This record gives sequence, C-alpha cells and structure tokens, in this order.
Amino acid sequence: MTGKRQPIQVLLVCSLLFPLAAIARAQGAHPTPEVGVGAQYDTTHVYVAPEDVDKFVASFLATFGGQSTKQVVATVTPTPSSTTSQLLQTPVGTVSLFGFKTPIPYPFGAERTGYLVSDLDEAINLARDSGADVIVSAFPDPIGRDAVIQWPGGLNMQLYWHTAKPSYAPFETVPENRVYLSPERADAFARSFLRFSHGKVVSDNAHAAGIEIGRAKDTYRRVHIESVFGKMAVFVTDGHLPYPYGREMTGYEVKDLHGTLAKAKASGAAVLVEPYTADGRVEAMVQFPGGYIAEIHATAPK
Repeated sequence: MTGKRQPIQVLLVCSLLFPLAAIARAQGAHPTPEVGVGAQYDTTHVYVAPEDVDKFVASFLATFGGQSTKQVVATVTPTPSSTTSQLLQTPVGTVSLFGFKTPIPYPFGAERTGYLVSDLDEAINLARDSGADVIVSAFPDPIGRDAVIQWPGGLNMQLYWHTAKPSYAPFETVPENRVYLSPERADAFARSFLRFSHGKVVSDNAHAAGIEIGRAKDTYRRVHIESVFGKMAVFVTDGHLPYPYGREMTGYEVKDLHGTLAKAKASGAAVLVEPYTADGRVEAMVQFPGGYIAEIHATAPK
C-alpha cells in the first residue's frame, strides 16, 4: 500500500489526561504503602565492556561533575557471574555502572533503572498488586537485596534495599527516566506505575512536537509523571523511530547545554543529535564511551 504517511496523532487517537489524573486521585483515596525513598537514590543501570569502564567514568564525570565510589568486583546477580561495579554520583543523576567479566545472566542488562525502596518485600508485593510481573524474585547482593520487575509494555526495573541505610544529598536537578511504549500498553503502564509510585500526571500531550522523537513533520503523545522516584517521560509512539531515539534511557537537566556538550566532546563523547528546541527546553543526544546514550537538556532562553 502506498501513499502519504499519516501523522502519529491519527494512530494514537487522543490524549487520556483526564482518565489518568482521575485514576491517580482515586488511588489517593485508597492509599497503598509508600515504598519510595527519594530520587537521589535511584540510578540508571549502565553496562559497558570491561575495557570501556574507565573511559566511560572519565567522560561521564568530566561532563556532569561529581565522583565515583570505589570500584569493586562482585557478583550482583542470583546466579554465578562477575562484574566490576561502582556508583557515579553527579549533581544531575546517578549511574550504577557494570563491566561484566563473565557473560551476563538473563534478564540482567535489560533493566533500565534501580529504585531504592524502604522494604523490598513490601515493594515487590505492591508492584505485583499494581500490575507488574516479578521476573527475578528477591535475592541477596553484597550490600542488600534486589529483585527485577517488569511493567505492562515490557519495561524492566530493578528494586533494591540496602542493609546499611544510605544517605545521599538531593540532586541539583532531577533526571528524567525516558520510557518508550506502544499506544496499546501506555495507559496500562501508567495506571500500574502511578499506583506503585503514588505519582501524579504532570502533563499528557496528545500533540507533542515530533522533533522530540526525530520526526519533525509529525506529532505524538507524551506523558510526564512525577513521583518520589523522580521524573518520567512516557513517549507513546508507533515505533517508527530514527536512531538514536528510544536508545536513550535517561535525560539530564543542566544549566548550560552548550557548555556541557563541549565538556562531553572534549572527554570523548559524541553528539548524536545536535541541539534543538521543543517543549520549552533545548535538547541534544550524546553517546559516551562504551555506548551509553543520554539525552541532555536545559531550559530554553525566553
């Protein structure tokens, strides 16, 4: 079949802002346990080859500032494996960095984030009751316990709990978990995550500018959610995404985008998408040594 491609908004029908907002209010009337701790305890999981670990660390910290915890070699899965492990803490987001020396056991490597919870068993039960699938049941790690869950739409997250309670300073700017979902599963995901996180829908735009997903002539649906776990942007698309859209996991907010990009390039990162303006901010896409792709943005000048 030939002919002009229809804009994405025809495929996505309409925004469901009011139903999602109503769901969040209804859940507030029937409270579930609050298991989140704070956005500064939530990390993006980054896996790179062992030979790229030091290059990634140097580039990421040179770009955003901050520091790394001491690198250790550990088993962080419930079955035998070995990886370097360290935490990169910056003012705009935290990375849990893994450089596996062995093959990576399934399904590890597919989880996007690690969320600290106050009680792992309670969090697992709440996730399950909220519609998530527990794909890796609770297991011990060197400093606590973990589990991996999967939300409607196939989004994997790791939940973790520390034996010794951590204490981290809040971020200067809270990073954005960037999630790409189909029209068929986006609302099921949002309902489940809102129940689990006690979150709220900040905006639900059925006609967001397509330039945000590399399709300047189209529009698409974008949902912003905020919770104790931080910010989340849900991109509802037909999956016709030019590279690198959909490959980035996290968006980092900085004060000076052009200055940050200059630091990134000087430290070995590559700018994949040059800065553009949309939704009141200037955005770009960067790939760090080892392959990790990130969105970086700043408030657009008025």
